[in-house]
Amino acid sequence: MFNSICTFPLPSDLLAQTVHPNSPLVAFGLASGHVQLQQLPALPESLSPRSKAKSPSTNGHGTIETVWRTRRHKGSCRSLAFSTDGDHIFSAGTDGIVKFATTQTGQVAAKIAVPSPQTLLLATDSSALHIYDLRDRSTLQNAKPQQSHNPHEDYISSLTPLTPSESSTSGFSRQWFSTGGSTVAVTDVRKGVVLQGDDLGEEILSGTVIGDRCLAGGEKGALRMWEGGLKGLTEGIDRKVTLQKGESLDVMCPSSEGRDMVAVGVGDGSIRFVRVGGKWESAVESVKHDEVEGVVTLGLEPGGRLISGGGSLVKIWEKNTIDDVDDEKADGTSCASDDIDGADNAEDNQSEDESSEEGKRPKRKKRKRNKGKDRGGNSHIMAFQGMD
Repeated sequence: MFNSICTFPLPSDLLAQTVHPNSPLVAFGLASGHVQLQQLPALPESLSPRSKAKSPSTNGHGTIETVWRTRRHKGSCRSLAFSTDGDHIFSAGTDGIVKFATTQTGQVAAKIAVPSPQTLLLATDSSALHIYDLRDRSTLQNAKPQQSHNPHEDYISSLTPLTPSESSTSGFSRQWFSTGGSTVAVTDVRKGVVLQGDDLGEEILSGTVIGDRCLAGGEKGALRMWEGGLKGLTEGIDRKVTLQKGESLDVMCPSSEGRDMVAVGVGDGSIRFVRVGGKWESAVESVKHDEVEGVVTLGLEPGGRLISGGGSLVKIWEKNTIDDVDDEKADGTSCASDDIDGADNAEDNQSEDESSEEGKRPKRKKRKRNKGKDRGGNSHIMAFQGMD
C-alpha cells in the first residue's frame, strides 16, 4: 500500500504538522518554537514536458527543499493550519500567541488579511472552544472571541469539520466534530454545542471525519466509528475494533486509498491502515514509522503522499506501486532535506536560538503529556487564555 520514500531528521521534536491544500508543501511546528516550510518534489503528472526535461528527477523522489525556517514562538509550537486558499498559515504556541503569516515568505503579516471562510476556531487545553469572527478587525487586536463553548470536560485533542450538507451554499461546514477527555462532541459555529456524547470509558486522543463517518481513537487502542454524521452520533450507535491493545491511537487522517480507508498513528511507532467501509477490519496493513517514538502527526498532501512525524523524525510515504523501494533513495535520487542558506531570514522580531540538542533520543511521549506552561507576556498579535 505505502512505501517509505524519504526519511529526514528535524532539529527538535515535532509537535505539529499541516499540509498545504493545493501544493506539495508541508509545514512543521517544533518543540523549540520553530516553524519551517518544506517543498516536496513535484509528482510526474504535475510537470510539463519541458519541466521534466530540465528536472533531475521526474518520479517525485527529488530533493526536499526548505522554503523558510524561523523561530515563531518563545515556547513550543503546538498547532499549525493553512488558510483555505493556502496563501497564509496560522501557528499557535505555548506562549499563548496565535500568528498569521504569509505562506510564501513566512513573514508575520503586519496587516492581517481576512481569509475565507471568515471564522477561526481555536481549541484549547482548558476544554474551551473559542470562535472568532475574522471580519471584525478588532478581533485580531483584543483577541476576544465572539463565542466560547466547552464541548468537553477535559482538553480538546482533535477538531475536524463534518462533511458539508448538500444544501450548503458556501461549501464549508458549520458543524465541527471534536474529541476530548473521554467523550466526543459536535459544535455548530452558530448554535453552539449541539451534541455531547456519553463517557466512552477511556481517554480519546484523536479523531477524523471520512464522508458521513466520524472516527475516534482511544488511549487503550480502541478505534470507534459512528455512521450517518450528526444523526449517527446522536443515536449513539458506534462500531468498535481494537487495533493494538494497550497502545494509544494518537492521530489519524483519511488515506489516499479512497474514502473507505483511514491511516492511524499508534503509540508503538506504527501506522495502521484500516478499512472503514463495508467489512469492519482491524487493519488492512501496517508500516513502521519508528522503533522508539510514537506517531504524533499524519497528513496527506495533494499528490497522495502520506507524511508522518514522531519525535524528531519525519517520513514521507507513497503508494506501493514499485516493489522493494529503498527507504532513503529511489531510482538513485536523493530524498534528503536541502536547508537553504539564510532560510531563517523570515524573522518575526523574536530572538533566534539555533543551539542543537544532542544526546539520546527521548522515550515515547503520550500526546497529552509534556504540555508546556511557559506562556510569555507577548501580545503583539493575539494572546489567548487557557491555551497550553
